[in-house]
Amino acid sequence: MDINYVIGKFLLVTVLFAISLVIAMYSTYAERKVAAFLQDRLGPDRAGPFGILQPLADGVKMFMKEEIVPTNSSKWLFMVGPGLAMLCACIGTAVIPWGQDLTIDGKAFPLQVTDINVGVLYIFGVVSLGVYGVMIGGWASNNKYSLLSAIRAASQNISYEIAMGLSIIALLLVTNSLSLKEIVAQQHGFSWHAWSQPLGFLIFMVCSFAETNRAPFDLPECETELIGGYHTEYSSMKLGFYLFAEYINMFVSSAVMATLYFGGYNYPGMDWVATMVSPNTAALLGTLAMFLKIFGFIFFFMWVRWTIPRFRYDQLMNLGWKVLIPLAIVNVVITGIVIAVRNF
Repeated sequence: MDINYVIGKFLLVTVLFAISLVIAMYSTYAERKVAAFLQDRLGPDRAGPFGILQPLADGVKMFMKEEIVPTNSSKWLFMVGPGLAMLCACIGTAVIPWGQDLTIDGKAFPLQVTDINVGVLYIFGVVSLGVYGVMIGGWASNNKYSLLSAIRAASQNISYEIAMGLSIIALLLVTNSLSLKEIVAQQHGFSWHAWSQPLGFLIFMVCSFAETNRAPFDLPECETELIGGYHTEYSSMKLGFYLFAEYINMFVSSAVMATLYFGGYNYPGMDWVATMVSPNTAALLGTLAMFLKIFGFIFFFMWVRWTIPRFRYDQLMNLGWKVLIPLAIVNVVITGIVIAVRNF
């Protein structure tokens, strides 16, 4: 194996990990600024110019606090929970194509850690594993509020994964591929799947809110009923891991939505840029376009949080089982009929 290839992959993994952490860190700042804007306030403005250093101040404060482990908790599982949540959040970025291949000294360097032919299934597996971190942490805390929150998180994730999977099946009927690189390549220029699968995209987006435990689906962290939810007993670095995992999940969900439905790194006029300027410039502009789409989705996550009130638990379940799943099945049937008629 070429040593340059290994070094390139190692650098890509390191950069992606760093970007995930920085985006998660500054998502907390953005969340507070967006909330302040929507509520006609200033938001954080003390630490640095425009409060730009607030996430660093929060991080230092959190990691300097005392680690408290409840006496009757399962000590080992109590530590495993946050670590598993953080790990599952970070490894989701491995199969996402962040841009076209860069050509350096005549060699092509792909801006994707690995292109496996079941990339969509890999994302689903990682998302499914993420709830184990919440479940283990809630159970190990030996606190009835934490346990109730963990049960809510597990049942919510299971309920909404079905509709999410069905929305993806309709997309797979269109693409005939599970490889994320192939799915993005099919959306070259401006022929994005959002135009051909609007209902599928809507279902997938609603399920993404539920899977990331974001408002209005933040029942596992419902502070009015469950104190702090599954992380009630956590403090210091372990609490930080749970909070970071939520924001990294939001980043990964946004990246997956941009990849599957909004063309990933594709943008109108990319062939013209590649011809008139250079292929590398077109690739870097594609990466920039990808991140702009991701930031747009992250802003939407935050906008919804401060606009729509939280569901009751029965409303959450009714929406998942009685509305989204039937809609997703109808979407699969309609997509199948349209494809069959076209190929007839």
